[in-house]
Amino acid sequence: MNDLPIIHKFGGSCLRDASDIEQISEILSNTEDSVVVVVSALWGTTDRLMRAAKEPRYAGRLVNDLASHHLRFSPTLIDSPLYDVFQRVLEGIEESLTALAIDRDDEKAYNRLLASGERLSALVIAHGLSIRGLDAHPVGAEDIGLHLDGQGTAGRVDLGKSREMLDRSAFYGVPVVTGWFGEGSDGNIALLGRGGSDHTATALAALLQAQRVVLWKDVLGIYPVNPRWGVQSSPIPYLGYGEAIEFSNADATILHPATVEPVYEMGIPIEIRHLSHYKNGGMKTVIGPDIEATPNIKGIACIPRVACVNVEVRYSQDAALALSDLLQALNEEDIRICSFETTNTQWRFVFLQHEVTRGVQLIKERCSVVDYEYYPAMLSFIGCRDLTYLQNQLNEQQNSEATPLYQSATSIHMLSKRVDISRMLDEMMALVAQGTDHSA
Repeated sequence: MNDLPIIHKFGGSCLRDASDIEQISEILSNTEDSVVVVVSALWGTTDRLMRAAKEPRYAGRLVNDLASHHLRFSPTLIDSPLYDVFQRVLEGIEESLTALAIDRDDEKAYNRLLASGERLSALVIAHGLSIRGLDAHPVGAEDIGLHLDGQGTAGRVDLGKSREMLDRSAFYGVPVVTGWFGEGSDGNIALLGRGGSDHTATALAALLQAQRVVLWKDVLGIYPVNPRWGVQSSPIPYLGYGEAIEFSNADATILHPATVEPVYEMGIPIEIRHLSHYKNGGMKTVIGPDIEATPNIKGIACIPRVACVNVEVRYSQDAALALSDLLQALNEEDIRICSFETTNTQWRFVFLQHEVTRGVQLIKERCSVVDYEYYPAMLSFIGCRDLTYLQNQLNEQQNSEATPLYQSATSIHMLSKRVDISRMLDEMMALVAQGTDHSA
């Protein structure tokens, strides 16, 4: 038995009904290693809480609906010592809804309301595991000293402060930890972005020096092309950390962009697996250290409907400060930067087309010479580090409409003028198939 734990994170798509607890229990029972479980809210719960915060008429029946739903998930909870805690969480929901009915902009009440979904989930899952013979108990992230780097909303867990404050005595038996939130820098509850429970899991892995992190989802892994394009493919066996970050920032929606960061330097591997196919050991994506290899296109990420914005900048010693100010302004306006390159005299951004007007307006407040052009798609060839190789492959396919944009350490990015995106990606799957398999 290895004393270092394995972190298992179960997302809402894996928490639809009581049968999912059976599968979770079987997974955890079939290991001799110590485990830590991180959970999201049950399927659909967060959306219902958000709706109730905006629609008071809907909020009136929410508490009873949530109580019934969670008790159907774990019926015998009502006879458990945890039922008193369950009731207190429901009362907290009522209090938060009352506060929001008075002031819709009450961020503290809103965050407490949304965090209650994970609290309820941890309670019913811990109880469900305990009646199946596991020594499981619920753990509130902020109660054990998990601090986030921000107030209200945060991009990441503050690993430094969390390392100082973490209550390690809570990690006995099978702790079931609430994902997605923690204590903000102002002492109140703060939330991570949607999907941030993955980041909670990898942050705990770093803090506890875990063996690995397993992210259980309703997909077999990360696919070379997002299935939304209708292209058939099998999961990528192995991605380097840098490649996974590139993918998550572009088109791999099942992976939160901040997920990889906590474990990057420590070399802790991440597995993405399908809950209903957990006995099929060959179908998963492993994320680990980047591997130097021959040209290898592991996947093609696609961001549709983008605009390339070119900016001429007068050379000055304040150019860097102006750029920093612009990036902050774009972030505050929640304008997504799909890509950007800068020199002393030129900046180049890629924005989503529906955000280009606002983005250009912010740029023009700081620079006078700005022009932009629309493109049907931005493509990212994940894992490819050789532009000549890629261009030769595209030319052989007669797919040379793509214009090189920039090359990162792990990928090559291009702008495409082809409007038949699904067909183009289907054709390009031949490039992925030529790559070498670096499965772990």
